[in-house]
Amino acid sequence: MAIKDLARQELMHPGAGSCPGCVDLLSLRMTLKALGEKTVLVIPASCTASIECSYPKTPFQVPVLTMAFAASGAAASGVAAALKRLGDDDVNVVVWAGDGGTYDIGLQAMSGAMERGTNFIFICYNNEIYSNTGIQRSGATPFGAWTTTTWTGKSEQRKDMLGIVMAHRLPYIASASPSYIEDLYRKVQKAASIKGPKYLEFHTPCAPGWRFPMEQTVEMGRLAVECGAWPLLEAVNGKVEFNLRSKQILDGKYERKPIEEYLKAQGRFAHLFRPERDEKALAEIERWLDAEWEHYRQLASCGVAAA
Repeated sequence: MAIKDLARQELMHPGAGSCPGCVDLLSLRMTLKALGEKTVLVIPASCTASIECSYPKTPFQVPVLTMAFAASGAAASGVAAALKRLGDDDVNVVVWAGDGGTYDIGLQAMSGAMERGTNFIFICYNNEIYSNTGIQRSGATPFGAWTTTTWTGKSEQRKDMLGIVMAHRLPYIASASPSYIEDLYRKVQKAASIKGPKYLEFHTPCAPGWRFPMEQTVEMGRLAVECGAWPLLEAVNGKVEFNLRSKQILDGKYERKPIEEYLKAQGRFAHLFRPERDEKALAEIERWLDAEWEHYRQLASCGVAAA
């Protein structure tokens, strides 16, 4: 698939109050293109909930249910049940949540909806912070990152959300990046073609929160993938596959870019390099990423999902 093959119909028009260069809305625009107009969005408290309209108008051309932080999974279950009762089985029910509404505050409702077998797509756009409320740390914030609540760098590693979701034995799970639009678009369409609960997670670099120039957002996302900070993979009925240079990865011959190249491009990690290098923190970041990469490489080699 090439860019020219994407759907022409636009279901998100100009008018959202996002930051310049925000890939949250780029991701949502591409998602709606892939799904089409028979889609209902459930959006919990998040950046998207704050910028989705200037009352009484909205740029979204599909129905939107704005929901409390903790309740998007439950709300989506209700929407899916109502549509089933009405006989509208071909409508895509989609939760569009940030990492706060997925990793933390919304985790219990998401897990409950998945356990019940709700026919919906849960999409987490992960900018690794509570960006909308002041750049606080979340369960998705990586080790060592500065936030307004971790001034000297976060002292814990991020949650392995893909592993948590894989434990629910879903029919389809995938990670994607708006820096690789064709891959993201394909995965959204694939999720829509499968019945039952599906989970997609998009890596969405946040220029204000991560402290890098807004025009470099797409490049930052590509760098995250190339250095292994955000592997592109999917699990179909429990079988894990890498989507970029899969054979090289499985053979152990894929050489990732140095993680320092990624860290140095973001002001949120500047304290690790000045006034002098924090060798201990940098080694811990490298160790954790290597372990995560190898974990999923082994799962892909065996063709199984995480237990």
